[in-house]
Amino acid sequence: MTKVLICDPTSAKAIEAMRAMGVEVTVRDTITVDELAEVIADYDAIVVRSRTKVRKPLIDKAVPGLKAIIRGGVGLDNIDVAYARSKGIQVFNTPRASSNAVAELVTGLMFALARHIPRADASMKAGKWEKKKLKGTEVAGKTLGIIGYGRIGRTLASKARALGMKVVAYDPYVEGEVIVPIDTLLAQADYISLHIPHTPETHHFIDAEKIAKMKAGAYLINAARGGVVDEAALLEALESGHLAGAAMDVYSEEPPKSETLRALIEMPNFVATPHIGAATKEAQARIGDEIVAIVKEHLM
Repeated sequence: MTKVLICDPTSAKAIEAMRAMGVEVTVRDTITVDELAEVIADYDAIVVRSRTKVRKPLIDKAVPGLKAIIRGGVGLDNIDVAYARSKGIQVFNTPRASSNAVAELVTGLMFALARHIPRADASMKAGKWEKKKLKGTEVAGKTLGIIGYGRIGRTLASKARALGMKVVAYDPYVEGEVIVPIDTLLAQADYISLHIPHTPETHHFIDAEKIAKMKAGAYLINAARGGVVDEAALLEALESGHLAGAAMDVYSEEPPKSETLRALIEMPNFVATPHIGAATKEAQARIGDEIVAIVKEHLM
C-alpha cells in the first residue's frame, strides 16, 4: 500500500480522495523538520507547502524509502530539488492550480496602488475624511510590464488587457510579439509585475540599477518569490519618489523582521500582504486535485 505523509495543511477533499484510492494517508500538518527526519523514510511520498523545508540533511534521512516529494504550489525553492533527484527521489509541484489566484491578487494590488485603497480605508477607520489627499490614477491606458511570461504571467496579461492596459513582457525562454528586451520593459512600463522563481541567477533581479531604469512614477509588484527584489534598493526608490509605489506578497524573510523590511512595509506608498497569492478556496481545491492526480499517476 502506498503511504503518504501530509506535512502541511492540505485540502480535506484531496486527503479523502487519496484514501478512497487505497492510499494510506497520515496527516501531521504541523510536523517539525526534526520530527519529520525520524519518520520520512517510512513513507513513499510527502506532501509539503512552503512551511516545510526539504534540505539535504532531511533528504539523506529519506533514502532509501521515500520515492516522491510533492509540493502543493508552484515554487520549489524550499526543496533541494537536484539533490533529491540525485538520490532517486522524484519532485513534483502543482503549477496550474494557483495561476488565476495569483493573477487576481496582482490585479487587486494594482488597483490598491492606483486608487490608494488601503490608505483610504485606514484613514476612514481613523475617523478622517481625506478625499482631497487620495486622488488616484486609472489603470486603463497604462502599460503593464510582466517579467516572467509563464502560466501566471499570461493569465495576468489577459486580465490586464480586459482592463484596457497594454502588455509587454520579458522572458528569455519565451518568444512572441509581447516579448521585449528587459531595458525596454523597464523604460515603458507604468506597472511592473514579477513572475520568476528565486534562483542564484534571479537573486536581486530587480536591483538599484534596474530600478533606476524604470519610468519615474512607476509601480513595482512582486507576488513571485522573496529575494528577486533588492528590498533596500526598493525602499530607497520609494523614499526618493522615483517610484510612485510598490506592493509585495513575498519577502526575503517571512515573516518580515529586519529593519529594512519593517521600514518598507511602513511606507505609506507600499502595500503589503502576507504571502496569500494562492490563498483562495478555489486555488486550494485545485492544488488538492493536482496532488491526487500526481499520486495516482506516479505512485499507484
